[in-house]
Amino acid sequence: MENNQPIGLFDSGIGGTSIWKAIHKLLPHEDTLYLADSKNAPYGIKSKAEIIALSRKNTEFLLDHQCKIIVVACNTATTNAIQELRARYSVPFIGIEPAIKPAALHSQTHKIGILATQGTLNSALFHQSMQQYQNVVFVEQIGHGLVELIENGQIDSPTMESLLHQYLRPMIAANIDYLVLGCSHYPYLIPQIQKILPPHITIIDSGEAVARQTQRVLEQTVGLRNPITPSSQRFFTNTDPQVLEAILDHKYLVIPTDF
Repeated sequence: MENNQPIGLFDSGIGGTSIWKAIHKLLPHEDTLYLADSKNAPYGIKSKAEIIALSRKNTEFLLDHQCKIIVVACNTATTNAIQELRARYSVPFIGIEPAIKPAALHSQTHKIGILATQGTLNSALFHQSMQQYQNVVFVEQIGHGLVELIENGQIDSPTMESLLHQYLRPMIAANIDYLVLGCSHYPYLIPQIQKILPPHITIIDSGEAVARQTQRVLEQTVGLRNPITPSSQRFFTNTDPQVLEAILDHKYLVIPTDF
């Protein structure tokens, strides 16, 4: 069976486009619809109840646009709300969590850095994941201010550079050999992070793994795959579309919405 309804994605802003890019690269014939809830960014400082309410609202926006599967392209929303979303709605949901497993399995120093939002690091789901690797020391750091700078188009600003030095220096001193990026915004900081970290430290984000899981669910669920035809990519934001357009290299039109 064929299904040309779109894959829906939502995030607390523009960061989830790092996940969208991985999905679009792997599944170029699938239509996608991306919702940036930048008006309410960052989610990481909000309560669990607020995150669940926003995630429901985002989900219903995507369902109103006939999305056949929803990717929660936000670590904080996944770790705090995805169980509730799966219980409430009938479409498949794909979540995004910090990629602890590959780091833990391959670390030689058994010390791994986690750069994430407060909402992710404090979540029960994140702590459950960590419990599986008792022989690993996790050096956790909340990325205070990083999402706000990215949302304001200040990825290469002196303030960003200063914050990254502040957050990464203790991890380097702790002898980590893997850095896990626990927020979908953070892959856009990889060039700056690489300038700070020693070359032996490997950076891991979740984009490719989420794309592969999306592909698996589409293939395993009858009637969800799209035929090999030209696809359409749509983007919505509830703030000024210029930053989202810039992160997409001005290749796509971003539609403002009152959502």
